[in-house]
Amino acid sequence: MRIRRTAPRAAASALIVAPVIALGGPAQAEQAAGCLGEEGATVEEARLAQDVPREILSRSGFDSAVDRFTRELCEASDADDAGAVVERHADALWQEAVDRVQGTGEAGGDLSAGDDRPLYWARLGMTSALNRWEPDFELDDAERAALVADMDRRSRGQNDADFPEVPGESEVRQVVVTGFDPFELDFDIRQANPSGAAALALDGAVIETDDGVVAVKAMLFPVRWRDFTDGMVEQALLPHYTGDRPADAVITVSQGRPDQFDLEAHNGAWRGGYDDNESVGTEEIVPVPDDVPTVTPQPQWSDSSLDRSAIVEQTTGEPFPVIDNTEVTEIPAGETEPVVSPDGPTPGSEARAGGGGDYLSNEIAYRNTLLRDATGRDIPAGHVHTPILEFGSGGDVTDPEFEENRATIVGQVEDIVAAAVRP
Repeated sequence: MRIRRTAPRAAASALIVAPVIALGGPAQAEQAAGCLGEEGATVEEARLAQDVPREILSRSGFDSAVDRFTRELCEASDADDAGAVVERHADALWQEAVDRVQGTGEAGGDLSAGDDRPLYWARLGMTSALNRWEPDFELDDAERAALVADMDRRSRGQNDADFPEVPGESEVRQVVVTGFDPFELDFDIRQANPSGAAALALDGAVIETDDGVVAVKAMLFPVRWRDFTDGMVEQALLPHYTGDRPADAVITVSQGRPDQFDLEAHNGAWRGGYDDNESVGTEEIVPVPDDVPTVTPQPQWSDSSLDRSAIVEQTTGEPFPVIDNTEVTEIPAGETEPVVSPDGPTPGSEARAGGGGDYLSNEIAYRNTLLRDATGRDIPAGHVHTPILEFGSGGDVTDPEFEENRATIVGQVEDIVAAAVRP
């Protein structure tokens, strides 16, 4: 198998600039840019004040991207002008992150190129600037929220639905791959997410296999319940289930448990309420947006259609085995207490955890496979959990073993993607 990268797009050039001001806390940014207040940052954005995020931004060169965006935002003359600034910098941030990971662009600083964290913290720096912005003109809450939402979606690759072009190939299978932001940052602010690194490594890639060519479009999702409630998953994935040329497979990926990959067989319609990156969470049935295709009544379970046994056979190996995980937690029909069922849900049961648990990874898997069923698409769709990416001793933001394991995990994700669409 060989992976070919597409040429970097022009949008990335907006970020390849010399630093203009130093990234700091709200007061420093306000002094440098002249338009930022000290209030308005979210819980997630407030973590930028800590040393580790600032080190990651500085050592990747992405601090200059935040500074440049902030300066141009301060110069915006009205909401439309601000929207153009957001669009330009958000698109450029995504493409620069992809280029950095894939080695097709300039990698500033000494942080390893394959790292997903510079994109995460730079995005938060930009949304924090938007939330704390004090423009000279009137900007209402809805207009500000729209700017933040556009920045968030574009800098995750969600607004670009195009697959890479493959000249000379008559039949190209198109695959959507999604990843997640880092999470549990209050436990360890250094956290990375190998699913995010894999998505950045795969966006725009052309995978040449013995069975044909696979073109990949990748995107990232936040670890925030509210975005899923608002329909971000459906908004991003629905174009790939409909239209003139829908995708041939949609594979969601997240970080799971130590030392193994899991192919999750069953996804449950239940949120366990564990705190997200904004430190909120509520136990409840997964809410489905009113304005998207869905299955009614809402099912308790939605299953993977990946050929899991074939993927296991073709991809498992050292150092991380690939496991077909059929376990769920359910309340059986007529009962009141949850039980673990190793072979999947029983008829009439209520979901309490899919194979991937009851957090946002299970939820994106549920939403994706529910959307598959609602649109009537008979394609491979399912979820992959990667091994946990852990740090060595010493407290550094990176280390050789961490980087080696990340590269290994990303390589196995690429193998799994290729195996998932083999005829």
